[in-house]
Amino acid sequence: MDSDQKVIFSKIANTIRHLSIDAIQTANSGHPGIALGCAELSAYLYGKALTHNPKNPSWINRDRFILSAGHGSAMLYSCLHLAGFDITLDDIKDFRQLNSNTPGHPEANISKGIETTSGPLGQGIGCAIGMSLGMKLLATRFNTDEHTIIDNKIFVLGGDGCFMEGVSAEAASLAGHLQLDNIIAIYDSNMICLDGPISEVCSEDTMKRFEAYGWDVYNIDGHDFDAIDDAIKDIRETQERPCLIIAQTLIGKGSPNKTGTHKVHGSPLGEEEVIATKEALGLPKEKFFIPQAVIEFFKKKRGNDNSDEIAWKGTFNGWTKANPDMHTEFEKMTNKYLPDDLENRLKSIKIKSPMAGRAASHTVINYLTDILPQFYGGSADLSCSDMTMLNKKDIIAPGIFHGRNIKFGVREFCMGTMATGLSQTGMITPFCGTFLVFSDYMRNAIRLAAMQHAHVIYQFTHDSIFLGEDGPTHQPVEQLASLRAIPNLQVIRPADNNEVKMAWIAALTYKGPTAIVLSRQALRTLKNTETNYSEGVGRGAYIIKKEKTTPNFTLFATGSELSLALDVATELEKCDKSVRVVSMPCWEIFEQQPDDYKAQIIGGDLGKRVSIEAAVDMGWHKYIGINGTTICVEGFGASAPICDLMEEYGFTVESILERIF
Repeated sequence: MDSDQKVIFSKIANTIRHLSIDAIQTANSGHPGIALGCAELSAYLYGKALTHNPKNPSWINRDRFILSAGHGSAMLYSCLHLAGFDITLDDIKDFRQLNSNTPGHPEANISKGIETTSGPLGQGIGCAIGMSLGMKLLATRFNTDEHTIIDNKIFVLGGDGCFMEGVSAEAASLAGHLQLDNIIAIYDSNMICLDGPISEVCSEDTMKRFEAYGWDVYNIDGHDFDAIDDAIKDIRETQERPCLIIAQTLIGKGSPNKTGTHKVHGSPLGEEEVIATKEALGLPKEKFFIPQAVIEFFKKKRGNDNSDEIAWKGTFNGWTKANPDMHTEFEKMTNKYLPDDLENRLKSIKIKSPMAGRAASHTVINYLTDILPQFYGGSADLSCSDMTMLNKKDIIAPGIFHGRNIKFGVREFCMGTMATGLSQTGMITPFCGTFLVFSDYMRNAIRLAAMQHAHVIYQFTHDSIFLGEDGPTHQPVEQLASLRAIPNLQVIRPADNNEVKMAWIAALTYKGPTAIVLSRQALRTLKNTETNYSEGVGRGAYIIKKEKTTPNFTLFATGSELSLALDVATELEKCDKSVRVVSMPCWEIFEQQPDDYKAQIIGGDLGKRVSIEAAVDMGWHKYIGINGTTICVEGFGASAPICDLMEEYGFTVESILERIF
């Protein structure tokens, strides 16, 4: 990098520092340490390294930057503003304020240029590796010998916390195994944690660790533009594996009294220290100051960014003419194609009865893979048991990306973050599977997916204590309530083959994540579940057995317990009782229904209300009332055959009748 370039990039770095510490001080909240310490790295990324177009932030072949260390959001917002994304100077002045475009941690659904919601440390790395895998899948699918339309890079910046969190280790291990040659991770190695020096909690050799994962590792001075430039250029020209750049930085660089200490990590500098820092860096005292030279630099660069996309469009148009069938598939994936007659198609699938929910879903996903080019799936080493394997499709392997099956290994948290990253390619609808009890491992990834409405589908199997002999360590009890507590997440527990089919329609049409919760044991196909989506699962709850007169009992159930509820109803009717049975596969969908429909299903005089679900009863009293009876699981289950468990925990017709009648 020549001397003139170093001068302007130093100005950009100091402008990032200036904007960031002013934003944090104005808000009296934030993390100045990373903004001061990573200013050279971020200046280089947004000033030179990233190929993107701020005027079209959704361009498919853009380089992507993920700030895994999301507490450095003030730095990211400053970069986005300077680069010409839709972040104004007023937005930066409004940092961390109610309803602003610049919240405390980056949120993908608020501002363009934010690739993913980040903040819980390490997840950004997993998400970036998911994006990296997704782009390799797309490149393999659409690039030809004559035309390369996908060749972008995924950059991710994390700090000590990101690299200590286990999820980054899981994801890095898988990235190395798969030989992803489009991911560039930058480690802001400043040797300081929020609580103090990293030496108090960690003494590992990160370079050796990542080399053992199969990564190429660079160790540089994170404040030296020549070192940054040399590393990035070398990677661009020679990358064959994932790359980690360990950037030695000084946290809070420029702060006279707090540089190199944990005091600059998570608290504003204070007015006096802001003034002293600006003086030490040779910056004007004026707040939110941007030098004209920096403005002119990025103004010129934006024209170059646009030129990059224009050149790409020329290649894309040539590819389109040469490959019309591929282009049709590309458009289908871009638009997340669903056939107009999807419901009729799924209804026509022949599934024998009785059949386990997981097996019925396996039949459905294999059918969907043949008609939905955007559909990719994987499992955390359980595809033979959670039944997520796509039978006609290959397994993605090291350096081989034409398959549709992703083996995540025993890495549930990584799988959750990567699934979000796959979704955020914009062209892939991912599903991933594990046992319901292990959703706890990936809960925070599910939470972030829900926060940003990522279109991810989770197939959770072995849905209750009725999986049997594996015992309480593997028997989910509290997980249904836990997942239902997450805003924006659809949780669907289908009762039979028909509801499984309709659950997939709900998942594919919902603009957000869905958990489909499925049984291990066989379920019989029930009468009255073969209804239209709009009248059944698409309502969230519906009457599966109508009362003859004013109900003496109303039974609410989900999943395998719906069949049991119907059997209980039969016995009650033998005693001249009028009974309504309501299937409630998805509470979240039900809550979106008009009030008159909800009143029709759960309102009025329904007699004694009873919920039947093999899980904790949390949440059910909203529907059955405080005096309603919950047939539920108290405790953690036990290791025993299913029949013994049903007897022990009261999930038999006789036990339920004894409790309610």
